[in-house]
Amino acid sequence: MLDPFGTAAGRMAHPAVGEVNPDHPGWPESTPAVRLSPSTVFPRGAQVRLRPLMRRDGEAWRTQRRADRDFLKPVEPTLPTSWEEAHNQTAWWNHLMYLRESARAGTVVPLVIEVQGRFAGQLTLGNIQHGGVSECWVGYWVHSAVHGAGVATAACALGVDHAFRRVGLHRVTATYLPDNPASGKVLHSNGFRDEGFLRRNLHIDGAWRDHHFLALNREDFASGAVERLQAAGRVD
Repeated sequence: MLDPFGTAAGRMAHPAVGEVNPDHPGWPESTPAVRLSPSTVFPRGAQVRLRPLMRRDGEAWRTQRRADRDFLKPVEPTLPTSWEEAHNQTAWWNHLMYLRESARAGTVVPLVIEVQGRFAGQLTLGNIQHGGVSECWVGYWVHSAVHGAGVATAACALGVDHAFRRVGLHRVTATYLPDNPASGKVLHSNGFRDEGFLRRNLHIDGAWRDHHFLALNREDFASGAVERLQAAGRVD
């Protein structure tokens, strides 16, 4: 199968190093890049990294999410309008402004999942709380063109390491629908542990839905999430 993003990788920017920003730690920063193991989607592997969401991402965001309606609508919060209206230019601008304002406030870190230098989805660290709570949740979606290549698993690992090492948190939580075991597999592959079952937790695609609840604490493993994937042969 041909590489859906072509063969030329975009130039990878260096991740932020040194002291973190005291007001909004972890933003705006990019993560290091990892290389996926070969797959049918990427026979020679592919580079994956996370980087800040930017204004220029609007066209890719609208195009990919409109194309992936059948994948995304059943697993995302119910929209107050149609899918098309929720992904027009105005919706993109509102989405971007909300996330960037939240990032500057230090409560959200909105990141693009970049594959071979191109937009391929989003990963968000949300509801960031420091102090005695010191946790956030992680959520993500990946463009269907790269499904089956391990992109979500690698992106999740990069996001977890970013939350612990750059945002400085102690705990990352996540949820997934019972009828979406693929998402559960991504989380379990990154060391998340089942902690509960939330009944009628979120309004998803027109109805209140149950969710599995998982979490990962910083001290659960001596190594980082990316290191564990490397040890398992999932990434280089």
